[in-house]
Amino acid sequence: MDHEKVTGKRFFYVTALNVIITITEFIGGFFSGSLGLISDAFHNLEDSLSIVISFVANVIGQKKNDVQKTFGYKRAEILAAFVNSIILVVITVIMVFESFRRLSQPQEINGRLMMIVSIIGLLANFISMWILFAGSKDNLNIKATFLHMLSDTLSSVGVFVASIFVILFNWIWVDPLITIVIALWLLKEAFSVVFETINILMEASPKIDLDAVQEAILTVPEMVKVHHVHVWMIDENHIMLDAHINVKKTCNVSQLDSIYDVVDKMLNDKFHITHVTLQAECSRGLDNSLID
Repeated sequence: MDHEKVTGKRFFYVTALNVIITITEFIGGFFSGSLGLISDAFHNLEDSLSIVISFVANVIGQKKNDVQKTFGYKRAEILAAFVNSIILVVITVIMVFESFRRLSQPQEINGRLMMIVSIIGLLANFISMWILFAGSKDNLNIKATFLHMLSDTLSSVGVFVASIFVILFNWIWVDPLITIVIALWLLKEAFSVVFETINILMEASPKIDLDAVQEAILTVPEMVKVHHVHVWMIDENHIMLDAHINVKKTCNVSQLDSIYDVVDKMLNDKFHITHVTLQAECSRGLDNSLID
């Protein structure tokens, strides 16, 4: 299953599961006094919204190029990934502060009820995570949603572990402590998605060695120089390159098509650049550097 095959039905199943988990954990957290369950419920509530955002972006992202969006609508999924990741960061930070408050002001917890609800949440979150796992490998939008599922699965594991300590030793401080540990790990994962989406939205260059790109292009016999290079990403799977090339003066216009084809295939094979635009010149730009 790739991201294009993550259908509306799958998103519906995950949303329905999250709504059920949210209601169950809010009730369980209220009656048991567990911060872990309540934080997990808030995560699931936000997850339901994130799944809807992700689904809408996924649908928009499949639209074909048109005169309004000549590069297509792929950026819709990048925007969704950015929004979902920022929301996850905000909620996680709030729960960290609440956890520290709970550490200083402990509350009694019903460990058995906490354990039962955490098991229900764990099973449902694991199913949701499994549904989205394959599509998260090469799509930032679905990866951001998958991280939400993973965060709730880990939270449920943490709550379950904490409930054991509460039942056996009445260590109620384990509940907020585990919440903090999980939150810190999630912040790291969420920030990685935030930074990656910002780079794409800012049209930053992907991790490609431009000197190596230049060397590869200059292996074509008719090439003299490469300059005015721009490399950016439409989404995490589509890298674009725009460059000016100086060709030998003996090269005629009829040869350009074959030159373009050779360079296009070479850059795709070696650097996974999916869209190449070249402007051929003779003397113009010979004094310019690679990225001038």
